[in-house]
Amino acid sequence: MQNRRSNRDGRQRPQSEIKSALRSLQETHAANLRHKASDEELLKFYEQMLLIRRFEERAGQLYGLGLIGGFCHLYIGQEAVAVGLQSALTPGKDSVITGYRDHGHMLAYGIDPKVIMAELTGRAAGISRGKGGSMHMFSVDHKFYGGHGIVGAQVPLGAGLAFSHKYNEDGGVCMAYFGDGAANQGQVYEAFNMAALWSLPIVFVVENNGYAMGTAVKRGSAETDFYRRGTAFRIPGMSVNGMDVLEVRAAAEVALAHVRSGAGPVLMELHTYRYRGHSMSDPAKYRSREEVQDMRENHDPIEAAKDELVKRGVSEERMKDIDKQIRSKVAEAADFAENSPEPELPELYTDVLVETY
Repeated sequence: MQNRRSNRDGRQRPQSEIKSALRSLQETHAANLRHKASDEELLKFYEQMLLIRRFEERAGQLYGLGLIGGFCHLYIGQEAVAVGLQSALTPGKDSVITGYRDHGHMLAYGIDPKVIMAELTGRAAGISRGKGGSMHMFSVDHKFYGGHGIVGAQVPLGAGLAFSHKYNEDGGVCMAYFGDGAANQGQVYEAFNMAALWSLPIVFVVENNGYAMGTAVKRGSAETDFYRRGTAFRIPGMSVNGMDVLEVRAAAEVALAHVRSGAGPVLMELHTYRYRGHSMSDPAKYRSREEVQDMRENHDPIEAAKDELVKRGVSEERMKDIDKQIRSKVAEAADFAENSPEPELPELYTDVLVETY
């Protein structure tokens, strides 16, 4: 007798039908692997990725000068993930939440580099008034809900944001990012269960950069294909090359179409790579220089986009001009941050307690 299980309306579904549904999004993605971007659209993706790269390089410099305190986790190498995914979202409607490697996600959502850099340097002009710093930035106006320092804690919060979208019937979707290290946290699977049970509009995104805080995936995870981790909760998974912005964008469209249709959550695994250590204080001795160099030379998402633009006929002069403009914008953001005042002492007492209920 064929094994059957009940679906949400009580009808019995064959196991073969369930397994087919779990594979359907990956198959749809494989049939149209890369987004067919116009020249101007690809140029925009390139500019956004380059802005993140140059911003993070400058943030690293400011950290070395002691102008950024605490921890600082750079997004260098992973730019195609945030840009490819968030370019498919609707700003002001869809919400984003992530861990503490968060600068790139904010920039990809169009937030002003000046207020992000000011936040990194603890200035009053920062997007969280200088009190969040690198790891805890937040903007309700932009529907960007952090920046979270507790590993994996943003995932159930993301489920809560998705519940809010569904409850308010605002048509929004939550995109909740977490890393391969956080993927082994128990709270992640509690969130998966609730999201699937209630058909919440959420895309769970595993940014698999291969090393968590410093342990290779194969040494820390029994199941290394993270996109399969939702199978027990009937959440369809997708495995995506996170170093190709056009493949990421194509996959995002498939995932978001599924979620917006009311079919429930999707789990995406983006295979990416960080060139720097886990944080600025990490010497990254757990991998070879040759490995990092190979990724930079042969798999860099920004260089790949640049090469494709040149093949399409975009001139080298225009590419140089874009880089010059981006460098100028980042320098302006750094100058703005360095010349902004620190918060006044009374700011220590704001946003601590809710005064009325």
